[in-house]
Amino acid sequence: MILPYNRNMVKACLLFVEADIDVSNMTKIYFIGMGWDVYPAASGSDALKMASRVSPHLIILDPILPDMDGLEVFRALRTNTRTAHIPVIFLAHKKEEKDEGHLPLGAIQELASNADDYITAPFDIEELKLRARGALRRSEWENLIDPRSRLPAGRLIKDQLRRIIHQPGWTLLDAGINNFEPFRDVYGIEAGDDVLRFTAMLIGEVIDELGTTSDFIGHAGADNFIIITREEKADAIKARLKARFNREILAYYDSTDGGTSKAPVMTLSIGIASPNL
Repeated sequence: MILPYNRNMVKACLLFVEADIDVSNMTKIYFIGMGWDVYPAASGSDALKMASRVSPHLIILDPILPDMDGLEVFRALRTNTRTAHIPVIFLAHKKEEKDEGHLPLGAIQELASNADDYITAPFDIEELKLRARGALRRSEWENLIDPRSRLPAGRLIKDQLRRIIHQPGWTLLDAGINNFEPFRDVYGIEAGDDVLRFTAMLIGEVIDELGTTSDFIGHAGADNFIIITREEKADAIKARLKARFNREILAYYDSTDGGTSKAPVMTLSIGIASPNL
Protein backbone atom coordinates (compact mmCIF):
# COMPACT_ATOMS: atom_id res chain seq x y z
CA MET A 1 0.00 0.00 0.00
CA ILE A 2 1.26 3.49 -0.87
CA LEU A 3 1.06 5.59 2.27
CA PRO A 4 0.23 9.31 2.22
CA TYR A 5 2.43 12.30 2.12
CA ASN A 6 4.23 12.99 5.33
CA ARG A 7 7.56 11.87 6.61
CA ASN A 8 6.21 10.64 9.92
CA MET A 9 3.96 8.12 8.14
CA VAL A 10 0.83 9.63 9.67
CA LYS A 11 -2.39 8.90 7.80
CA ALA A 12 -3.70 11.87 5.86
CA CYS A 13 -7.29 12.83 6.66
CA LEU A 14 -9.53 14.09 3.84
CA LEU A 15 -12.93 15.78 4.04
CA PHE A 16 -14.62 15.29 0.64
CA VAL A 17 -17.61 17.60 0.15
CA GLU A 18 -19.70 16.39 -2.79
CA ALA A 19 -23.48 16.07 -3.24
CA ASP A 20 -23.20 13.40 -5.96
CA ILE A 21 -23.21 10.10 -4.06
CA ASP A 22 -21.60 8.13 -6.90
CA VAL A 23 -18.69 10.57 -7.20
CA SER A 24 -18.34 10.71 -3.42
CA ASN A 25 -18.26 6.93 -3.04
CA MET A 26 -15.80 6.46 -5.91
CA THR A 27 -13.43 9.07 -4.49
CA LYS A 28 -13.75 7.71 -0.95
CA ILE A 29 -12.90 4.16 -2.06
CA TYR A 30 -9.91 5.38 -4.07
CA PHE A 31 -8.35 7.44 -1.27
CA ILE A 32 -9.05 4.80 1.39
CA GLY A 33 -7.21 2.38 -0.88
CA MET A 34 -4.23 4.75 -0.70
CA GLY A 35 -4.28 4.59 3.09
CA TRP A 36 -6.12 7.86 3.79
CA ASP A 37 -8.90 8.50 6.29
CA VAL A 38 -11.85 9.92 4.32
CA TYR A 39 -14.93 11.72 5.66
CA PRO A 40 -17.67 12.43 3.09
CA ALA A 41 -20.13 15.32 3.41
CA ALA A 42 -23.07 15.88 1.07
CA SER A 43 -23.96 19.45 2.08
CA GLY A 44 -22.31 22.67 3.15
CA SER A 45 -23.72 22.59 6.66
CA ASP A 46 -22.47 19.03 7.18
CA ALA A 47 -19.06 20.04 5.83
CA LEU A 48 -18.70 22.93 8.31
CA LYS A 49 -19.69 20.75 11.27
CA MET A 50 -17.35 17.93 10.24
CA ALA A 51 -14.42 20.24 9.49
CA SER A 52 -14.54 21.57 13.04
CA ARG A 53 -15.01 18.11 14.55
CA VAL A 54 -12.38 16.04 12.73
CA SER A 55 -9.94 18.83 11.71
CA PRO A 56 -8.92 17.20 8.40
CA HIS A 57 -5.55 17.74 6.73
CA LEU A 58 -7.33 18.70 3.48
CA ILE A 59 -10.81 19.60 2.20
CA ILE A 60 -11.93 18.91 -1.37
CA LEU A 61 -15.01 21.05 -1.97
CA ASP A 62 -17.64 20.96 -4.70
CA PRO A 63 -19.02 24.51 -5.04
CA ILE A 64 -22.42 23.19 -6.18
CA LEU A 65 -24.17 22.02 -3.01
CA PRO A 66 -27.86 21.58 -2.13
CA ASP A 67 -27.96 24.00 0.80
CA MET A 68 -25.10 26.50 0.43
CA ASP A 69 -22.91 28.02 -2.24
CA GLY A 70 -19.39 26.58 -2.18
CA LEU A 71 -17.85 30.03 -1.84
CA GLU A 72 -20.04 30.62 1.21
CA VAL A 73 -18.74 27.40 2.73
CA PHE A 74 -15.18 28.44 1.91
CA ARG A 75 -15.63 31.86 3.53
CA ALA A 76 -17.07 30.24 6.66
CA LEU A 77 -14.07 27.91 6.85
CA ARG A 78 -11.64 30.79 6.49
CA THR A 79 -13.30 33.02 9.10
CA ASN A 80 -13.38 30.28 11.76
CA THR A 81 -10.07 30.07 13.65
CA ARG A 82 -10.60 26.31 14.06
CA THR A 83 -10.67 25.68 10.29
CA ALA A 84 -8.93 28.67 8.70
CA HIS A 85 -5.65 26.78 8.28
CA ILE A 86 -7.03 23.78 6.38
CA PRO A 87 -6.09 23.68 2.66
CA VAL A 88 -9.07 23.64 0.28
CA ILE A 89 -9.21 22.29 -3.29
CA PHE A 90 -12.28 23.27 -5.29
CA LEU A 91 -13.98 20.95 -7.78
CA ALA A 92 -15.05 23.27 -10.60
CA HIS A 93 -17.61 21.91 -13.07
CA LYS A 94 -16.68 23.46 -16.41
CA LYS A 95 -19.45 23.32 -19.01
CA GLU A 96 -21.42 25.76 -21.08
CA GLU A 97 -22.24 29.11 -19.49
CA LYS A 98 -25.97 28.42 -19.57
CA ASP A 99 -25.83 24.89 -18.11
CA GLU A 100 -27.57 24.88 -14.75
CA GLY A 101 -25.51 23.37 -11.95
CA HIS A 102 -22.15 24.08 -13.58
CA LEU A 103 -19.75 27.00 -13.47
CA PRO A 104 -18.53 29.12 -16.38
CA LEU A 105 -14.82 29.69 -16.83
CA GLY A 106 -14.96 33.10 -15.13
CA ALA A 107 -16.38 31.56 -11.97
CA ILE A 108 -13.73 28.85 -12.07
CA GLN A 109 -11.04 31.52 -12.17
CA GLU A 110 -12.66 33.23 -9.18
CA LEU A 111 -12.54 29.96 -7.24
CA ALA A 112 -8.90 29.49 -8.16
CA SER A 113 -8.03 32.90 -6.74
CA ASN A 114 -9.67 32.06 -3.40
CA ALA A 115 -8.80 28.42 -2.73
CA ASP A 116 -5.43 26.70 -2.39
CA ASP A 117 -6.04 24.87 -5.69
CA TYR A 118 -8.82 23.75 -8.01
CA ILE A 119 -9.48 21.01 -10.52
CA THR A 120 -12.17 20.96 -13.22
CA ALA A 121 -14.73 18.17 -13.24
CA PRO A 122 -15.24 15.59 -14.53
CA PHE A 123 -11.77 15.09 -13.07
CA ASP A 124 -9.10 12.46 -13.47
CA ILE A 125 -8.70 10.71 -10.12
CA GLU A 126 -4.93 10.44 -10.56
CA GLU A 127 -4.67 14.19 -11.11
CA LEU A 128 -6.80 14.81 -8.02
CA LYS A 129 -4.46 12.56 -6.03
CA LEU A 130 -1.42 14.54 -7.18
CA ARG A 131 -3.06 17.87 -6.37
CA ALA A 132 -4.13 16.60 -2.95
CA ARG A 133 -0.63 15.38 -2.15
CA GLY A 134 0.80 18.68 -3.36
CA ALA A 135 -1.48 20.67 -1.06
CA LEU A 136 -0.49 18.52 1.91
CA ARG A 137 3.22 18.84 1.17
CA ARG A 138 2.97 22.62 0.86
CA SER A 139 1.20 22.78 4.19
CA GLU A 140 3.91 20.70 5.85
CA TRP A 141 6.82 22.50 4.18
CA GLU A 142 5.42 25.87 5.21
CA ASN A 143 5.07 24.60 8.80
CA LEU A 144 1.34 25.35 8.89
CA ILE A 145 -0.15 22.12 10.26
CA ASP A 146 1.19 19.42 12.56
CA PRO A 147 0.44 16.20 10.63
CA ARG A 148 -0.23 14.17 13.79
CA SER A 149 -2.75 16.41 15.53
CA ARG A 150 -3.93 18.22 12.34
CA LEU A 151 -3.79 21.48 14.30
CA PRO A 152 -2.15 24.78 13.31
CA ALA A 153 1.58 24.86 14.06
CA GLY A 154 4.65 27.03 13.60
CA ARG A 155 3.92 30.19 11.64
CA LEU A 156 0.16 30.06 12.22
CA ILE A 157 0.68 30.06 15.99
CA LYS A 158 3.10 32.97 15.74
CA ASP A 159 0.59 34.89 13.60
CA GLN A 160 -2.14 34.38 16.21
CA LEU A 161 0.14 35.51 19.03
CA ARG A 162 1.07 38.66 17.11
CA ARG A 163 -2.61 39.34 16.47
CA ILE A 164 -3.75 39.14 20.09
CA ILE A 165 -0.77 40.66 21.90
CA HIS A 166 -2.18 44.20 21.81
CA GLN A 167 -5.83 43.23 22.27
CA PRO A 168 -7.71 43.21 25.59
CA GLY A 169 -9.45 40.31 27.25
CA TRP A 170 -7.46 37.34 25.94
CA THR A 171 -5.89 34.47 27.84
CA LEU A 172 -3.37 31.90 26.62
CA LEU A 173 -3.46 28.38 28.03
CA ASP A 174 -0.21 26.43 27.60
CA ALA A 175 -0.95 22.70 27.95
CA GLY A 176 1.72 20.02 28.21
CA ILE A 177 1.42 16.23 28.56
CA ASN A 178 3.45 14.98 31.52
CA ASN A 179 5.20 11.58 31.04
CA PHE A 180 4.51 11.54 27.31
CA GLU A 181 8.04 10.49 26.35
CA PRO A 182 8.14 7.50 28.75
CA PHE A 183 4.77 6.40 27.39
CA ARG A 184 5.99 6.59 23.80
CA ASP A 185 9.20 4.75 24.69
CA VAL A 186 7.13 1.83 26.02
CA TYR A 187 4.17 1.77 23.64
CA GLY A 188 5.77 3.13 20.45
CA ILE A 189 5.55 6.11 18.11
CA GLU A 190 2.14 5.18 16.68
CA ALA A 191 0.60 4.98 20.16
CA GLY A 192 2.18 8.33 20.97
CA ASP A 193 0.62 9.85 17.85
CA ASP A 194 -2.76 8.44 18.95
CA VAL A 195 -2.37 10.28 22.27
CA LEU A 196 -1.56 13.55 20.48
CA ARG A 197 -4.60 13.14 18.25
CA PHE A 198 -6.77 12.32 21.27
CA THR A 199 -5.51 15.43 23.06
CA ALA A 200 -6.26 17.63 20.04
CA MET A 201 -9.80 16.23 19.75
CA LEU A 202 -10.36 16.58 23.50
CA ILE A 203 -9.33 20.24 23.42
CA GLY A 204 -11.68 20.81 20.49
CA GLU A 205 -14.60 19.22 22.34
CA VAL A 206 -14.00 21.27 25.48
CA ILE A 207 -13.68 24.49 23.45
CA ASP A 208 -16.94 23.66 21.66
CA GLU A 209 -18.60 23.21 25.05
CA LEU A 210 -17.09 26.04 27.09
CA GLY A 211 -15.24 28.38 24.71
CA THR A 212 -16.15 30.68 21.85
CA THR A 213 -16.16 30.36 18.06
CA SER A 214 -13.14 32.68 17.84
CA ASP A 215 -10.95 30.58 20.16
CA PHE A 216 -7.68 29.30 18.67
CA ILE A 217 -6.09 25.88 19.21
CA GLY A 218 -2.51 25.13 18.13
CA HIS A 219 0.06 22.34 18.42
CA ALA A 220 3.32 24.04 19.36
CA GLY A 221 5.36 20.86 18.99
CA ALA A 222 6.07 17.57 20.76
CA ASP A 223 3.56 17.28 23.63
CA ASN A 224 2.75 20.99 23.86
CA PHE A 225 -0.58 22.60 22.88
CA ILE A 226 -1.81 26.17 23.17
CA ILE A 227 -5.30 27.62 23.46
CA ILE A 228 -6.20 31.28 23.05
CA THR A 229 -9.57 32.13 24.55
CA ARG A 230 -11.45 34.87 26.38
CA GLU A 231 -10.22 35.66 29.88
CA GLU A 232 -13.53 34.78 31.51
CA LYS A 233 -13.54 31.31 29.90
CA ALA A 234 -10.02 30.22 30.85
CA ASP A 235 -10.53 28.75 34.33
CA ALA A 236 -13.47 26.57 33.32
CA ILE A 237 -11.66 25.31 30.22
CA LYS A 238 -8.55 24.51 32.24
CA ALA A 239 -10.46 22.55 34.88
CA ARG A 240 -12.52 20.57 32.36
CA LEU A 241 -9.49 19.71 30.23
CA LYS A 242 -7.43 18.43 33.13
CA ALA A 243 -10.28 16.38 34.59
CA ARG A 244 -11.23 14.73 31.31
CA PHE A 245 -7.64 14.10 30.19
CA ASN A 246 -6.60 12.53 33.49
CA ARG A 247 -9.66 10.27 33.40
CA GLU A 248 -9.78 9.30 29.72
CA ILE A 249 -6.04 8.84 29.10
CA LEU A 250 -6.12 5.56 31.04
CA ALA A 251 -7.73 3.91 27.99
CA TYR A 252 -4.40 4.20 26.15
CA TYR A 253 -2.57 1.92 28.57
CA ASP A 254 -2.39 -1.86 28.36
CA SER A 255 -5.21 -3.20 30.51
CA THR A 256 -3.61 -6.65 30.78
CA ASP A 257 -0.93 -5.39 33.17
CA GLY A 258 -3.24 -3.43 35.42
CA GLY A 259 -3.30 -0.42 33.11
CA THR A 260 -0.22 1.66 33.85
CA SER A 261 2.60 -0.43 35.30
CA LYS A 262 4.79 -0.22 32.17
CA ALA A 263 5.01 3.58 32.10
CA PRO A 264 4.10 6.47 34.42
CA VAL A 265 0.58 7.76 34.02
CA MET A 266 0.29 10.76 31.73
CA THR A 267 -1.38 13.88 33.10
CA LEU A 268 -2.09 17.31 31.69
CA SER A 269 -0.40 20.44 33.04
CA ILE A 270 -1.85 23.82 32.01
CA GLY A 271 -0.32 27.22 32.59
CA ILE A 272 -2.23 30.48 32.06
CA ALA A 273 -0.96 33.80 30.76
CA SER A 274 -2.94 36.99 30.10
CA PRO A 275 -2.35 40.77 30.16
CA ASN A 276 -3.92 40.92 33.64
CA LEU A 277 -1.69 38.29 35.26
